[in-house]
Amino acid sequence: MNVLLSPQPPTFFPHQHDPNRRSPTRPMSSSFYNVGPSNRKRKADDDGDEMSVSPINSPAAQPRQLAPRSSKKIRTNELAGRPLTLPRLLETLDATQLRTVLQTICERQPEIGEEVVKSAPKPTVECALQVLKEYQDKLRDAFPYGESSSDYTYYRVKQPLLALLDALADFTPQYLPPNEASANVSLQYLDGATKIIHSLPDWEGQAHRHHKENSYDEISRAWALVINEASKKGAGFVLHSGGWDQTLAKHNQQSGGRLGAAISSMSTNLGWVGGGPNSGAPNTSANQNSILDQLVAGNYGSPVRVGPW
Repeated sequence: MNVLLSPQPPTFFPHQHDPNRRSPTRPMSSSFYNVGPSNRKRKADDDGDEMSVSPINSPAAQPRQLAPRSSKKIRTNELAGRPLTLPRLLETLDATQLRTVLQTICERQPEIGEEVVKSAPKPTVECALQVLKEYQDKLRDAFPYGESSSDYTYYRVKQPLLALLDALADFTPQYLPPNEASANVSLQYLDGATKIIHSLPDWEGQAHRHHKENSYDEISRAWALVINEASKKGAGFVLHSGGWDQTLAKHNQQSGGRLGAAISSMSTNLGWVGGGPNSGAPNTSANQNSILDQLVAGNYGSPVRVGPW
């Protein structure tokens, strides 16, 4: 019991000092870089330092993934050809082109043509005479310069001549009763149309004269129709107040007496106008000098009776 144990030297594990002994391979962890005892507790700020030092876990060591940018719609000024809108297209057309386009549409679709006729305003006398004057100007411009034979000149101007005559034939019924109720409007048109007929060329050859002679005959019968209808309204006051008897007498004289039907109608329906035989005026010389008395007696121009007028 009293035997004292001799102290024993401390036991050393030989591998701790054996330089030839290799330690087993261990997996590397983040704690490998920690300084200090292994049993030391890590703090939150240590983790932060470790992240800033570690080349593996450092954010700068990893490639940054850039977030895709939001794609914006870039406005471009790309041009593309396109036709004009209808209002802009109509602005580029003149009156002749507009009439051609409208006429083509009406011919393709007759119901549209009927609607245009109903909706279009009634043409005035000034408008109609202006259109006829345009045809007259084209006829005048078609005449050749210098001296030329009658036949050559006729065939040179035949097309615009026939166009003018066709226009006259189409416009005249528009201003005749019963389509036109106003006698004054009808007479204004006939006055202007007769002046245009006076300007038609007088051809040397008889073969080409029929155009003007037929025109005189047609306009004379138009005058007679208007005069007959006007005499039924207010005892022909419009004819008397407007001096249409004198106007007609001048036209008949300029035509060479080719307005016989119109003169006959005027003398029959308004023989009393201007101191005629039925006026009861005692002055005989005044009656003889009146235009209507001369027309009745055949002393004014050369009136020619046509038809049953």
